Amino acid sequence: MVFLTTKIMQRTALFVSFGGLVTTLITTFIPLWKTMNSELNEVENWYSGLWHTCIFTEEVGVQCKAYDSIMALPVDLLASRVLMLVSISTGALAVVVAFPGLDGVELGPGRQGLKRGLLILSGLLSWVSGLTTLAPVSIVAYVTVVEFWNEGLPDVVPRWEFGEAMFSGWFAGLALVIGGTLFFVAVCMGDHDREPPSLPGSPQGKPRTQHYLRTELL
Repeated sequence: MVFLTTKIMQRTALFVSFGGLVTTLITTFIPLWKTMNSELNEVENWYSGLWHTCIFTEEVGVQCKAYDSIMALPVDLLASRVLMLVSISTGALAVVVAFPGLDGVELGPGRQGLKRGLLILSGLLSWVSGLTTLAPVSIVAYVTVVEFWNEGLPDVVPRWEFGEAMFSGWFAGLALVIGGTLFFVAVCMGDHDREPPSLPGSPQGKPRTQHYLRTELL
């Protein structure tokens, strides 16, 4: 009994891509990209994201404030905003495009070529979404590491560290890339299933034999 069929592969690709899309959406808007706590004041924890900066204290709780101006944002943060929004858009489009291309969803007779094209397009969009998620997370991680090991700052100055959103962003990007790859695998499996079997009497079904000409030397 074959458990890994084309239909199962298509739905697995859709499920993985949708999971990556949801994780990307959550990662984009939670203020947990970077975290900072000061040794001088241990009761305060600072959190930073793409849209807000938050402070947590035991007395007040969590207080968040949006950035004052887009023009005042660092280049890496502004580029991360744009790339994450592109990732959400392309990921959502990949899920929408893939649904009518699934086996079991009727588009009319003779539309196998269209369904195949939709799955290929969905795979490409998932790849774009995954790469545009991995890029901003990696950029922010690089800037955070450079600033953390900056020897020009005094040791008493608190440094930003990785937050939980950084790891969820890497996971989301990999999930989208894997989902796009699974779409291509499903397309290849569907092409293999639609290949006509070779008949016993056909030239493909006959074994190749070599004919030799017998010659005699007088």
